[in-house]
Parts: sequence; C-alpha cells; structure tokens
Amino acid sequence: MESLALDQTVREQFATETTYLNTASTGVLPRAAADAVRDAVAEFCAGRPYLREGFGAVQEARETFARLVGVGTERVAAGASVAVYAGLLATSLPPGAEVVVADNDFSSLVNPFAMRSDLKLRSVPLTEVADAVRPGTDLVAVSAVQSADGRIADLAAIRDAARTHGARTLIDASQATGWLPLRADDYDFLVTVGYKWLMTPRGAAFLVTPEDHSSVTPVFAGWVAGEEPYDSCYGTVAQLAHSARRFDESPALLAYNAARHSLALIERLGPERIGAHNTALADRFRAGLAALGHEPIAAPGSAIVAVPGLGHRAERLGDADVILSNRAGNLRAAFHLYNTEADVDRALSVLAN
Repeated sequence: MESLALDQTVREQFATETTYLNTASTGVLPRAAADAVRDAVAEFCAGRPYLREGFGAVQEARETFARLVGVGTERVAAGASVAVYAGLLATSLPPGAEVVVADNDFSSLVNPFAMRSDLKLRSVPLTEVADAVRPGTDLVAVSAVQSADGRIADLAAIRDAARTHGARTLIDASQATGWLPLRADDYDFLVTVGYKWLMTPRGAAFLVTPEDHSSVTPVFAGWVAGEEPYDSCYGTVAQLAHSARRFDESPALLAYNAARHSLALIERLGPERIGAHNTALADRFRAGLAALGHEPIAAPGSAIVAVPGLGHRAERLGDADVILSNRAGNLRAAFHLYNTEADVDRALSVLAN
C-alpha cells in the first residue's frame, strides 16, 4: 500500500511550515477546514451570521463521527470538552458510587469525579484497571490511549471485567479517534475532543451514549437540547430531544463548520489506514531513538512515543522548528497523516546534535 505521506491529495490538504510532531496536543487543520472558517468569519463580518447553516454543520459532523465509531447518529451528542461530559456523568452517579480510574490519567476525565466528595474514587495502575473492577464498582473511566506516554489500555479486558461485575464504562478516546479503530458499541459511553487526531479547532467534542440514556440527567440542557430547538428558547424546555442530542452543548459553530471537513477527510482515508501510517512512523522514531541510546516508554502499537527524562529537549527542538512536547518530563512525539519519514529523520537529527 502506498504511504499516506506519498499521497499528493493528502499532502495538498495541509500547509505546515514546521516539522510538526505534536498532534497529541493539537492537530493541524486541513486546508478545507481552514477555508470554511475563513468564509464563515467573512459572512459574520458582513452581517450575515450563518446560524442555520452552522447548525447544519454540527449535524453533518455528528453524522460523520457516528459512522467513524460505528453507531447511529441518534446516540451522539455534540459538545465542547471531555471535562463537561465527564462532569455530566459524575453528577448522574448516586452517592457512594465507586469509580475506577487509571493512575495519572488525563485530568479532564478524572477530576470531575474527584469533585464529587461523596463518590469512592479508586485510582490504580493502567495495567491493573481490569483487575480492579469488582462487585460494587459502578463505573470505569479510562483513556483509550494515555496522553503522557502513549500507552494503549487493554480495552477488551476492561470491557469484559465491567460487564462481568455490572459496571459501566466511560472511554476517553481523545488520543485515539482518528487513528485507532474503535467500536463505541463496546462501551457504555465514549467521549472525545476533536482538536487532536480529528484535526478540528478547539470547541468540538462528542459523547456517545447508550440507546437507553435515561440514567443520565441532562443537567446543562439548554434550548439546543430541545426536540424542537427553536421552540425551546424561553422558559423550561417543554420536550427534550429523544436522542443523545439532549446532551448537546450550545455549539461553537465556527469549530463545527471546520470539523465537518476534517472528519470527512478522516472518514475518506479511514482510521485503519491512517493508523498503519502513524504507527509505522512511530516505530521508525523508536528505532532511531534506540540508535541514539534513548529508551522510550513501552507503548506497542501506539502513534505516540514518549522518552523519559528528555522533556527539556522540547524547547531546543522547537527552536529548530521541530515541534514536540514536554509531558510529565517525557519528550513526547505524536505522528499523524500529514507526517512523513523525513519528519522522523529530521527530529532524530536535531536530537543527535
């Protein structure tokens, strides 16, 4: 199969001027998405706000995301952040409920549960999450891929353990959707931001709910959560949406106007193909690091590579227009569809000097 990096139609979608290896922080916006934002801003400036078109973009992005994770559109809510949706689920748990999380997982997923002082929050090593589920566990909340080091959770074992003990699962796929194929049906809830591997602007996020979402109270429901939004603008909402749209936040329309184009590109190429490309580059980087005497954290199959103790090198790399990040003291590189083997070699060359 021809590498994505050699696909001219893919290269033409991006205008990067650096060696950008930092998608785990923020993805690069495709040209089509950037053009859509510019056009929408121009319309706003001209006194023609595109509200109805903007809400159409939200729905288009929702539909594409639903196809990417293999569920019906009616199960997908559109919002802005993982923290808000984790908070939504935290407020729906009864006092005394036990929540199992992974040590040092991303705070947007973990902290909303910690804010409920009447919950039992148990934090265990990532490799022990499945074994930590027990009778009486209400929810397991874990990232599919760890932000700090790229380790991939054993999602199948976590799913099976949760089902065995009657617990529900919340998977944060923010570091996975777009390159790691996921079936949202395997879990009770799946949440992700769009501004990383889905390459949207900040302000787009999705929550996948079960078909029966009656156990979750839409505590922040506003007019957009109504079955008929434009008839739900004043007073209490007479009828909440029958679908997961009842959990929608009032959307950042510019972000979603871009998101529909970014998601369309991901869908056209396919997470499987993108993932194979990304992980091949990550493996090339790992091999190069080994040749330089550096040992990354073991994260087989991940598009993220993290090297302990080298986080301080991120600034020097940045000075050379090689963009990585410093996370928990790790030098973290993240490879996506716009990256090439030349990008890997450039980063290794700067590290070697």
